[in-house]
Amino acid sequence: MKKPKIIMTVIKEESGYSANAQVKDMFIGTQGEDMDELKNNIVDVVNLTFTDKGLIYEINEITLKLDLQSFFDFYKVINAKALSEKIKMDKKLLSQYMNGEKIPSATQTKRIFTGVQQMGKELASIQYFL
Repeated sequence: MKKPKIIMTVIKEESGYSANAQVKDMFIGTQGEDMDELKNNIVDVVNLTFTDKGLIYEINEITLKLDLQSFFDFYKVINAKALSEKIKMDKKLLSQYMNGEKIPSATQTKRIFTGVQQMGKELASIQYFL
């Protein structure tokens, strides 16, 4: 059997994170106090789900789909001021999106993540002197 593609939706909860996916007729769900624990729990629950099929997954074979607040909670290193300047968005508005105080539209979410991806590409292309 070919491994089904697993896309886990990750949500920041009041305490920790939860994750769930619908794979064909199966619901898969778990939670964790932090992202590392959540990733371990995701691998465990996915592998338990497919034990009878003889399938074994590693975390890099599972797509994690984070909402905006969960993304910025996990990647605290991203600076709101720098990102807001990069994507030409009001810093206060971006901070409200990042903290979950306001929910961005799909267009705004795409704009934010496109800016994050562009910053990542720029960082990845830097040549470092050792």
